[in-house]
Amino acid sequence: MAPAFPFSAIAGQDEMKLAMTIAAVDGSIGGVLVFGDRGTGKSTVVRALAGLLPTIRAVSDCPYHCNPDHDDTLCDHCREQTQAGKQLNVQEINVPVVDLPLGVTEDRVVGALDLEQALTRGEKAFEPGLLARANRGFLYIDEVNLLEDHIVDLLLDVAASGENVVEREGLSVRHPAKFVLIGSGNPEEGELRPQLLDRFGLSVEVSTPEDLHTRMQVVRRRDEYESDPKAFVRKWADHDAEVRERIERGRQQLPHVEVTDEILERTSTLCIALGTDGLRGELTLIRAARAAAALEQAGQVEVKHLRQVASVALRHRLRRDPLDESGSTTRVQRAVEEHLPA
Repeated sequence: MAPAFPFSAIAGQDEMKLAMTIAAVDGSIGGVLVFGDRGTGKSTVVRALAGLLPTIRAVSDCPYHCNPDHDDTLCDHCREQTQAGKQLNVQEINVPVVDLPLGVTEDRVVGALDLEQALTRGEKAFEPGLLARANRGFLYIDEVNLLEDHIVDLLLDVAASGENVVEREGLSVRHPAKFVLIGSGNPEEGELRPQLLDRFGLSVEVSTPEDLHTRMQVVRRRDEYESDPKAFVRKWADHDAEVRERIERGRQQLPHVEVTDEILERTSTLCIALGTDGLRGELTLIRAARAAAALEQAGQVEVKHLRQVASVALRHRLRRDPLDESGSTTRVQRAVEEHLPA
């Protein structure tokens, strides 16, 4: 397989790249939804991010990539090993990025009885599914708005709890399943269910670039990549390394970024003015602004960070206003100018 297109070589789509790097710095934000025209680089950015992320420490041969440094997140098998005084074997692995195809079955998602072991040995054993593979990584759904309802319900349950519980065919299994949900789709092909839409922390709207220089850059780079993928990746390796280092530094800085009462007040004022449902919008906006500040190595969140991420954090949380024909992005921008002046 050809290597992924380099993240730093993606021309334009700055908002989408910002949202992805913020999600990479703070996975608790809740993932990224990317909606837009066909051929605008939605899936390219997601797959490029996979090759950009720093490696993680994981228990060897564990299907859930358990973190050996956090006992409270270990699966039952790894916990039994540590309680028995056994040393867990550890290795560095790439952050998992798992594709969830549209036609996937429920068994493939959550896991099921291992039929081979049941038939050959007469033993009941669990065969982990895609949620197990995605633990501590990213779960990517292309055309997420076309996903079947019963699969959406499964994802909602697991995304809320961080655990996958399987009770079927005489099996009773519970394992960690914490992942960053990345979805992409074309709004012309249908809307997303409100329950799933609310689970995405950030929402990005992408469109075909109208700037001549950007369009020429996109075509030139894509043509160069398809002519010789390996040479193109080598050409951009140093640029990707800089982005990777920036993400690592951002993760280290994140716990030290302060959020003042003034910033909290401005955040709540903005969300009240926009009429966002619940408090998830405020929480997401604060977390996204804190991650943006960490990427800049700032010591505290400032108004500029709120302005930077307000649209991606709030545009998908607005109620429809029949008296206002402007889009959600325009409404957020108007409120930002009124309540968060530069």
